[in-house]
Parts: sequence; structure tokens; C-alpha cells
Amino acid sequence: MGGGSWATALAKLLLANCPTIYWYMRRDDRIADFKRLGHNPAYLTDVSFDTDRIIFSSDINYVCSQADTLLLAMPSPYFKAHLDKLDCDLTSKYVVTAVKGMVPDYNEIISTFMITRYGIRRDRMLVVSGPCHAEEIALGRLSYLTVGCNDTFHAQQFADCLRGKFLRTITSSDVDGIEYAAVLKNVYSIASGMVHGLKLGDNFQAMLVSNAIREMERFVDTVCPRPRCICDSVYLGDLLVTSYSRFSRNHNFGSMIGNGYSVKAAKMEMEQTAEGYYGTKCIHEINQEYGVSMPILECVYDILYRDARPAMAIKQLAATFT
Repeated sequence: MGGGSWATALAKLLLANCPTIYWYMRRDDRIADFKRLGHNPAYLTDVSFDTDRIIFSSDINYVCSQADTLLLAMPSPYFKAHLDKLDCDLTSKYVVTAVKGMVPDYNEIISTFMITRYGIRRDRMLVVSGPCHAEEIALGRLSYLTVGCNDTFHAQQFADCLRGKFLRTITSSDVDGIEYAAVLKNVYSIASGMVHGLKLGDNFQAMLVSNAIREMERFVDTVCPRPRCICDSVYLGDLLVTSYSRFSRNHNFGSMIGNGYSVKAAKMEMEQTAEGYYGTKCIHEINQEYGVSMPILECVYDILYRDARPAMAIKQLAATFT
């Protein structure tokens, strides 16, 4: 469910192991072009598909009524608008979120939103995340994804649907922690991009990222306490690739701001959604309740939402690093 690069990459992985898939895309003209061209006309256009094995539809209720497992891969700012069209019963479905963001205005991770509003059983709610850019999947580069579920048997079942020659899978039971980490790594990637745009150097960027992983650990351990190793790939690995990769839209968004773009101009220049822009506000508001020390998050929030000057705000942030 979704028509962007991440949805396209995941669909490619699924079709390597599944005979057919249903694919919800909201625009009928995109579906028509996809069928005619044999690839997504807007994203990862080099990735070809056997469209005879795909049942496309712009009717979200039709797709949800037919499929036993729903893989959500739409950008978080538009997530609720898509699901507001739903009127079919989802209580018997398995739901997998690949959305690396939160539901704006609700300040909820996707799994909480789906469990609360659509009655999804917790043992049927899954998350997929990790250091895995869609573009590198398209290039056939070795990648790793973590599938999380309260019931690790179900996590393994879905992991088997993704695994392939160039895709390795790991399972976990830490659904909430994985989702919060996926939101936070986008926030820290924007900060990393700002550092790059300001030309503050690799040494300082390394300090930023090392402090970011500790900040992530403090927040996730406070909001959803349970045993976890923050150095696992789904936490630290995803943070690293998003903070440094040229494929990272959040890093590129931050880099534009560091280079002198206004926040508004940088948003307009982006061809894809920078999830961290929205995630920053959500986490900032959630943390009003928890009071976790999060100087990097607050620095990014000040720049994005309070018009703070990036150079000055990053200089003040540097004084907090240890």
C-alpha cells in the first residue's frame, strides 16, 4: 500500500517469493502507466516488474478486503488521509508497517494507531525497518532488514517473504522501539545534513552521530522500556546509513538548510517527503510528557519550527556534546 520508492522496493522483494500481490496506488493514471511500461513511472524506474502477477487498484477497500496481510509503505504525512477512506473490517488481518514516521497531530507510532483505531491484534501487528535504502535494493546491493512482531513466529513468516539473494532478514519482538528509532534516526539525519551543509567537518559529524545514538537510547528506553541493544542494526545501523548516505532524503533536506535554504524553500525543493521534518514536531511534543534530555532533537526543532539560525543553533548544541 503506497506508490513511492520504498513501496516499490518492498514490492520487488515480495514478488521474488510470492506468486501474486495486490498493490494499492491512489492514482489510476500511475497504475495505467505502470502496466504499460512494466515499471513504476515515478520511482525506481530501472526496476522492472512482471505486471501480470500484480493486481493493481486505487480502491483501498478492495485491496484491504482481498489481502490477508497489509504492508503499509506510504509517507506518514499522508497516511491518515489514505486510511480515512477505509470502511472494511481489518480485525482478521496481519498488518506490517514500513512507515518510518508517526501519524501527525495524533503523535502516535503507526502500530499504536492501527491497534487503537482498527482493532488489529498486537500479535498480528508487525514492523519492518533497518539500514536499507530503496535505491540500493533496486541496485541489488546486499542489505539487511529487521522484522519485528510481538509474536516472533509471525515475524519469521513475514521475513521469509522478503528474504532473497541480496536481502537478509533479522527478527525482533521490539515493535515500539523499532518504530520510535525509525522516527528519531530521520531527525538526527536532518541534523547530520545541516552539519554537512555548514561544512563543519567529519570529526564534528562523528560527534553528532555518537551523541545521537545515546539520545535515541535515552528516549526509547524511557517511552518503551524493555531489554534491547541500541547497537543492533535496526537502531544504530539505520541511524548511520540515514545520517551519511547520499540516498538519504532527510540528510539532503538538512544539507540544503545548512547551505542557506530556508526551511520552506528546502521543503519545496525536495522531490520526496523528508519524514524527519514531521517526526521532529511529533517527538518534541511527546517529550513534553517524558522530559528526556534531547538536545539534538531540540536543536533541530528550533531550526525547523522556531526559525533559529542553523550555524548558531549547531554551535550551541556543540557545547552539550560529550
